[in-house]
Amino acid sequence: MTSGSPQSPTATDMARHAAEQADTAQRAVQADEAQHAAQADTAPQADGAQPAAHWDDTCDVLVVGSGGGALTGAYTAAALGLDTLVVEKTAYFGGTTAYSGAGLWLPGNPAQERAGVEDSAELARAYFRAVVGDAVPHALQDAYLDTAGPLVEYLERDEHLRFEFRPFPDYFGAPGRIDGGRSVYPCDLDQPEGGHPLLAAVRPPAWAERFELPAPDGPLTDGRALIGRLLLALEGAGGRTRLRTALTSLVEEDGRVVGAVVTDEAGHTRRIRARKGVLLAAGGYEGDAGLRREWQGLRGADWTMGPAGANTGDALKAAVELGADTGLLAESWWCPSVLFPDGTAAFALGFRGGFFVDGSGRRFANESLPYDQMGRALLAARAGMDDSNQVWWIFDGRYGDELPGIVVVPADRAAFTEAGLWRTADTLEDLAVTLGLDAAELTATAKTFNTYAASGEDADFGRGTDPYDRFFGDGTGPNPCLVPVEEGPFHAVRIVLGDLGTKGGVRIDTDARVLRADGTAIEGLYAAGNTTASVTGPYYPGPGAPIGSAMVFAHRAAEHLVREA
Repeated sequence: MTSGSPQSPTATDMARHAAEQADTAQRAVQADEAQHAAQADTAPQADGAQPAAHWDDTCDVLVVGSGGGALTGAYTAAALGLDTLVVEKTAYFGGTTAYSGAGLWLPGNPAQERAGVEDSAELARAYFRAVVGDAVPHALQDAYLDTAGPLVEYLERDEHLRFEFRPFPDYFGAPGRIDGGRSVYPCDLDQPEGGHPLLAAVRPPAWAERFELPAPDGPLTDGRALIGRLLLALEGAGGRTRLRTALTSLVEEDGRVVGAVVTDEAGHTRRIRARKGVLLAAGGYEGDAGLRREWQGLRGADWTMGPAGANTGDALKAAVELGADTGLLAESWWCPSVLFPDGTAAFALGFRGGFFVDGSGRRFANESLPYDQMGRALLAARAGMDDSNQVWWIFDGRYGDELPGIVVVPADRAAFTEAGLWRTADTLEDLAVTLGLDAAELTATAKTFNTYAASGEDADFGRGTDPYDRFFGDGTGPNPCLVPVEEGPFHAVRIVLGDLGTKGGVRIDTDARVLRADGTAIEGLYAAGNTTASVTGPYYPGPGAPIGSAMVFAHRAAEHLVREA
């Protein structure tokens, strides 16, 4: 997706229509809840449980969150015979997964095999060890890698769940790497004639939510397809769902988690008993500005790609209150982002033109790095984190009004220009003046860069030498990733440090049980995804590692719940 703003002379009406769709979907999704709540008082009680009248609802497994990991765990539990209830605090299912391209880093799976991609858990293990090393216990790494391929096979037994391979390179040049990538994606999902209430309640794409527009008509694609497929599979397995229901706290009896306290959309408190256990898969804490400042030393929460109002660390805080150990709290799935006039930012990748400079007017990294690595380069340079050391994306006039890269929310040049976030000048010297940069430094940077473009070799940062770099490059010179910046007018667009979500949280074991500091498990409590300290440690091995690992450990949690039952 490149620049350009959606044109909608009736945007207000469309937004109202979207809200009405969400309300209709919510009523349909909750239509059977009264019956289940009425049954709670007569549900069988395990030894030691509080009287039935103490609870407002009862299930075997309570899943908090509705992203790819949460719904995979919920589907597995329901398909294996457990009464499963999913609670989601926002008006839509899907969390950040719904915004994503839904690449799933699940090595050695049938979708790869169908596409002729040779891969295995052992090959992936060599790569994963080379990248992650000892940053995470090997047993946890192995649980992920050994379950990844079989999970896809398991899911595809359901008629609603279908995956396909698409090329997208692994992110590190390490042993076991596959240059064409090993990620698989959900197949697009056609909506049935007349619609479906669950599919109507899937979170819209990021650009639609930002512009308060309804979700597009037609098939669900990418992350929305994954969420839609999992919801249909969950429904077919007998699982229940409830929107606008926020976790308040967990209920513990005799050292075991037996349920949760939630708040519904009317602000009423409800107690839900979970006879077998609770799975926390509600994302990270990227939406909580206070926690971002405390744990990461960042300015706030405006520049994350997490949906507004979601992922505020509710599940993490509830687990910590019960003594859960934590790790990697300073970590995120980092990415460069384009700063928007309203103070938010949007994930950007695939930079096919231009270069970045910091407040010195000089380049500081290979702009074609995988996005997490580019985010870490921003961190290392202490650049793009606030106004003290601004980062600008410099490119020339050959691209017209477009940005020479992919931005997941379209950027409107007129609005950006008015806000001072897109600046233009006839010469680089004049552009430097508008940016408050040293003109001699900026012009020298451009001259050196253009020399590299002519030779095809970036002697400073090696841009264009890696298969990931070249995956996006479309230049016509000797190095497709190096396009000279020489044709006026010249442009600068503000870049900031963003993220796709935090990746620090509670520590878990190989069955996704939440651990205390002494290594013992909190019985009845499980976690997956960004609510946990990631199995990838402070690294991002390949496209789809966040969602893929969340799905694996949620699946393993459900299997453990069934074994315990």
